[in-house]
Amino acid sequence: MGGNANVKRGQAHKQSRNVKPKVEPAEPAKAVNERTARNSKSPAVDVAVKSENGDPNAARAPFGEVKLPLEVGTQVDCRFRDGSFRLAKIIERRPRLDTETGEFEYYVHYDKLNRRMDDWVLLENLDLSTLDPPVHDAAAGEGRPRHRRKMEDGADDEHHGEFDAQSLREHEEFTKVKNVEQIELGRHLMDTWYFSPLPPEYKDCKVLYFAEFDLRFFKRRDEMLQHLRKSRLQHPPGDEFYRNGNVSMFEVDGKKERTFCQNLCYLAKLFLDHKTLYYDVDLFLFYVLCECDSRGAHVVGYFSKEKCSEEGYNLACILTLPPYQRKGYGKFLISMSYELSKIEGRVGTPERPLSDLGNVSYLGYWTRQLLDVLSDHQGSISIKELSERTCIRPDDVVRTLNELQLIQVQKGVHVLYAGPAIIARHLKMAGSAGLKVDPSKIVWTPYNAEREYASFRN
Repeated sequence: MGGNANVKRGQAHKQSRNVKPKVEPAEPAKAVNERTARNSKSPAVDVAVKSENGDPNAARAPFGEVKLPLEVGTQVDCRFRDGSFRLAKIIERRPRLDTETGEFEYYVHYDKLNRRMDDWVLLENLDLSTLDPPVHDAAAGEGRPRHRRKMEDGADDEHHGEFDAQSLREHEEFTKVKNVEQIELGRHLMDTWYFSPLPPEYKDCKVLYFAEFDLRFFKRRDEMLQHLRKSRLQHPPGDEFYRNGNVSMFEVDGKKERTFCQNLCYLAKLFLDHKTLYYDVDLFLFYVLCECDSRGAHVVGYFSKEKCSEEGYNLACILTLPPYQRKGYGKFLISMSYELSKIEGRVGTPERPLSDLGNVSYLGYWTRQLLDVLSDHQGSISIKELSERTCIRPDDVVRTLNELQLIQVQKGVHVLYAGPAIIARHLKMAGSAGLKVDPSKIVWTPYNAEREYASFRN
């Protein structure tokens, strides 16, 4: 699911961090000093060299001993977006394209922050007095580099339950650097969060321009505008099955609208890290949420699900685009997936693994649905009946009730106990239901594989 990019800000470091080093004999000292003076906001200072015991004051080295470009794997304090300095690790480096001086820019990952915050930075944003190059020590384990300061992954990093350890390492290596920095979609310009396996010709594209209604993407804005002048679409392809006020939803068949659905997957991958990308979209249905105005239906988010899921999944992937987050749309999409399950007459559950945010969102939905049933019910009720009335899978029902501590053991028998006061307290803790689905506004027929096969034969 699309996550939140709010980060706790640290305290800004002193102005003396804005330094730029001399380069070793590859460049005359005079030229280096002149460039350092131009690009540094404060006078050149010596770079602290940490001693073996980690004390930065134990030794100092001349400013000119810093070797450029900095080595991949180096840890250093880096100026964050709010102006504060945080420990960061250099993941990649590349020559600057906007200058012919031979300078490099560096792709860094910040300590204790999600990978979505990784970014390209210039050398002037690095506090070289905190430089901690990787030390390759065979005794540390197969020659892997070690550092004096240990970095930790962000607490909100996504789960990667579909990967084993080796596959996860390969995934992180392949996707370690964002290949697109921003996208333009309609009136929104969005910073991307993660790598997306776009076609090779779009590699290292700073801004990618998406046509708003068919999601075709372009490297140049004028190409996208030219495409829009030829296109007559004002909404996603597919069938509109829900309209309530300015909110609508479209069902798009991956087999019938393959290009749109593949482009939607490329777009989603820029904001999702924990999902693999399905290139074979023929097996999926995509439910696209839109906000409508006089210009058309604008994509807000979507969820997808398999046409025929043996595991009973009613949702495979879900995303709310960053400009529309914190408006209740994510909860709306979850609720819609279960409303469709009710029309199908079968229980459903989301595809695993769930991200941390996904776990919280689903637990909130299950809590509200189950407690609403219990608050209106008199007498005893079974897990099976709760599942049938809500279309929530029985093991999800049990998990939710256990989380709420509503299942007790009395004389060796599991008993569900939920008094009115307890239900009211838990409903309050579960929070708002967000934007609510009006089931009476849904005009939808479940997917029928036999009908599609017959249509294919004819």
